[in-house]
Parts: sequence; structure tokens; C-alpha cells
Amino acid sequence: MIFHRRIHISTILVLLATSCAASAAFAQNKLNPDSEVEGFSMQRLKAIGEQVRADVKAERIPGGVLMVMRNGRLVYADAIGTQNPRLDSASKTAMGQDAIFRIYSMTKPIVAVAVMMMVEEGRILITDPVTKYFPEFKDLKVGVEKADASGNKILELVPLQRPITIHDLLRHTAGFTYGFQGKSLVKDEYNKLRIDSGNHTSLEFIEKLAKVPLQFQPGTNWDYSVATDVLGVLLERLSGQTLEECLLARIFRPLGMNDTGFWVPADKQNRIAEPFEIDPDFKIKTMLSNPRKPPKMFSGGGGLVSTAPDYVRFMQMLINGGQLDGATGQVRILSRKTVEYMLADHLGNIRQSLPREAVESFGPRPGYGFGLGFAVRLPFAEGGVTGQFGTAGSGDWNGLSGPNFWIDPTEKLAVVWMMQAPGARAYYRQMIPNRVYGAIVK
Repeated sequence: MIFHRRIHISTILVLLATSCAASAAFAQNKLNPDSEVEGFSMQRLKAIGEQVRADVKAERIPGGVLMVMRNGRLVYADAIGTQNPRLDSASKTAMGQDAIFRIYSMTKPIVAVAVMMMVEEGRILITDPVTKYFPEFKDLKVGVEKADASGNKILELVPLQRPITIHDLLRHTAGFTYGFQGKSLVKDEYNKLRIDSGNHTSLEFIEKLAKVPLQFQPGTNWDYSVATDVLGVLLERLSGQTLEECLLARIFRPLGMNDTGFWVPADKQNRIAEPFEIDPDFKIKTMLSNPRKPPKMFSGGGGLVSTAPDYVRFMQMLINGGQLDGATGQVRILSRKTVEYMLADHLGNIRQSLPREAVESFGPRPGYGFGLGFAVRLPFAEGGVTGQFGTAGSGDWNGLSGPNFWIDPTEKLAVVWMMQAPGARAYYRQMIPNRVYGAIVK
């Protein structure tokens, strides 16, 4: 993929019709720390950076980039720590606001947006059966674990009670799963075929997936899964393009997300943020994807790299109801009603299959449902009781290597936190929102 000319923070502010001079000054921490900007206490926002700097000094994380938008204005931007901690002290580079991060599952909301663009265009219906586009899945069965005469667990294959739909793929209720989290005989089959590996073409991925049974009956359980990878292949089949080409044409180029893609070309590789060699929390070697060459498959579930400024533009588009005012005029990606639909809870009483500790990292936490592409905060009266600050109707998601984002339409708030520290992601997924909301004074 060929990336376009780098966008600086000042350009972003122009494209978002903000006050360039004031925001740029704040990004350099030159504003009065006792001042208020867009209802935020600057002193409280700056304290978040101070806490992260203490974590960097304690070698809890290598570093990160935090950006906070409110009312379409960038009110806080901070790059902390180093982006290449594996180098010796003399060779290390300070983290830059334009550092490029592997965002893993923060790819999923972007793919969901592209799918909903197809829905708006009448190319697909959310209620369409998946077999309409993937005849490979016509013989799928559900794997039910039972014991044989010797007491050994075996898989009994039973027919689907109803077809998998596009809706199921968008909300992770299709019955697909991931092999790397939890244990089951179905997951064993995923691991045998290395379905999660990404070491296959799009066609090979679908062919492998068609050979293993579903974990659950469609529509009965929320199970985090390769469903968004299937959506990525769907986009390829509908557009006649690779997923890389499709997202570039429909989202990245229109929104000016010039540093977002499935790999990083040579002239930008000095900006790639890296993790510690040994994760301080997991105490094991950190194994992340290699973004320095094109992948064999463009993974719709977790293949993108991006920057905080790029992802801010994507989030602001959603906050604005599907459009972004750019330097060349208004760019509309989705309808306001489509964004509202995506940010609604689409689970209701559907069960979540993951245990509590896994949900904290991989799924919608207590107090959250799931929309189309990301978790959504429920009202308190509807079960939205949780230990994390937030607003009903907010949407968020995170990535395997630690990045996290959320959008709060009520507060006109968009926040992205980028880091490459897998073991610390559950902590920062709560700490950052609590401190950002704790900085709102108006």
C-alpha cells in the first residue's frame, strides 16, 4: 500500500475547522495549566500525562500517545516515552504524535463502517443470509460437546437452527469464534487449521473456516470472533477490490487518514512504535505482527496500523453523525441515522460466552452491550452499572497490543489512546477514561 503525504496536527485542526493556533499551543503544553478549554480542566488533563510518564519511568509501558477531542476541537495531545524501547539508550527515539501503531481490533469499527456504507447503498441487507455471498458456508454445522461411552469429549455436529446473517457478523453472534481465547473442541479445530494466524489468502481463510463447526447456534451467544474478517472478505467480493483498496477509496482517502493501512512503507518505518521485548505484565516475550511488509491476507478483524491523529479523524466523523468538514469541503461517509443505529445495543438478552476475566479484555464489560463494530454503554436503568466512568450511548473498542478509543456523542467527546503494551491494556482501558471524564468540569 502506498501511504500519502503525512498530515501534521495543524492540518488536522484546519480540516476539522478548529482553532489551529490555540490547539497547537496546547499540544505543546504552553497553555495555563489552570485554564479551561471546552469544559476541561487543563490541569486535570495534564495530570494524566504525568501519571503515564511515571509509568514509563517505572518501565510499565514504553510510551503512548493520547488525544482528546471535544466539540470538534483538539484540546489535549501528548506523546510520552519512547517508540523503540528495544534499542540502546543512545539510539532510542522519543515518542511522536505521529508514531504508527498496530491497532489490531480497532480495525473492526472501520470495517463495520465500510459494510454499513454498502448497506446504505442497497448493495446488501443486514438481514441477508451469509450464504448469499459465501456459498462455501452452505454446509456449516454447530459443534456440540458430548461424552462418548468412555467418557471422552467428542463433537456432535448438529444443523443450524437458522441461517447466519450479516447482522450476526457485525455484532459477533454468528457462532464463529477465535481459537486463541478459551478452550473447547471447536477452538481446537480452529487451532489445527491455524485460522487465527492470518497466514493464508482471503480465499484460503474462507475455505478453512467452512471446514470447522460453529461454536454456538447463530443469534444465541455473543462470542468474539473472526466474524469481522469474514466481513472484510465480503467487502472484497462486493467491491471487486482488495480490502486494502476498498478501505483506502471509501474511508482513508476521503477522511485524510494518510498514515493508516495494512503495512508501513520503508520511508515511514522509523515511526513504528514497538513494545518491550518482554511484556512487564505477562512476563513473556511480546509477539506482535510485522507491519514492515504487506500481509498475505488483509485482516478486517485486526490488520491495520494507524496513528492517533488519523484515528481521531475517524472518530470525529462518527461524532459528527457520519461527516467531516475538510479543507476541500464536507465529506460524508455515513448518514446520521446509520451512526445512531451502529451505536445502539444489538445484543439485548443474548448471552456472552466469555468468562468475566476474558470479557474485561476482549468483550463488552459489565454495563456494556455491543453495537455494530464496537461495545456500547448501556443506560443505568437497562443494566449499565459498571466500575468505569462513561455516558450511556458511548461506543468504544480496543486492540490486542493496547490501543483504545471511545466516542461519546452526548459529550461530543472523542478520545484515542495508542500504546504497544499488551499486558497493560485492561488497566489503561479503565484508567484513561476515568481520568478524562474526571477532567470535565463543565
